[in-house]
Amino acid sequence: MIRKKRNDEIQKIREAGRLLAKVLQLMEGLVMPGIRTADLDAEAEAMIRAAGALPTFKGYQGFPGTLCTSVNEVVVHGIPGNQTLAEGDIISVDCGVTLDGYIADSARTFAVGRVRPELEALMESTRRSLFKAIDLCRPGTRLGTVSHAVEAHVTPAGYGVVREYCGHGVGRALHEDPQIPNHGRPGTGPILETGWTVAIEPMINLGTHRVRTLDDGWTVVTEDGRPSAHFEHTIAVTTKGAAILTLP
Repeated sequence: MIRKKRNDEIQKIREAGRLLAKVLQLMEGLVMPGIRTADLDAEAEAMIRAAGALPTFKGYQGFPGTLCTSVNEVVVHGIPGNQTLAEGDIISVDCGVTLDGYIADSARTFAVGRVRPELEALMESTRRSLFKAIDLCRPGTRLGTVSHAVEAHVTPAGYGVVREYCGHGVGRALHEDPQIPNHGRPGTGPILETGWTVAIEPMINLGTHRVRTLDDGWTVVTEDGRPSAHFEHTIAVTTKGAAILTLP
């Protein structure tokens, strides 16, 4: 069941989202060759807890980190650890913040130093596909139309759209209804209504859309070993359209 949020609840998610945006800004400044993903995780957790909030991901279904740190061919759910970033890598940083009982969820992919032009293009296309979808999030739009916007933007360039993982509702819980795939048929699916709060998150691969999960039970990688990018915002559907809740 899709739970619509009151204006005061949306404001609470926005407050969590503002903090989360600051965490990702901090990550942008820290991502550089030589830093460990565990160090990024420690800095993010410290910032969240100092603000009186909780790292949503830590302990969620047993996940050990504050961040998902997904490097190169890792699509999502990379576990922070001793991996050291190198020049030319890309890293997707996904984070959730719980503040006053409400959750915001957001992700960005960062270049580590200078990266190949094809990786810059992948990141930019993924980021743009997110905003193509967000622009359609208004009352009366069908969910399939939003999902199709991502697919329609990235597939002409030959990118693979991950199908096994998708966006979702967010609020009191990290994962609420509805699920929001990054592919779909326009004009199909539930009709968006004022008060929906959802996380839209394109996960786009340089090669095949196919993925597999490593033996740790968390880390999802591309089947062909080629890089993947991931961008995400939490938004609210309002009478004026989409309000992005994970901005500074």
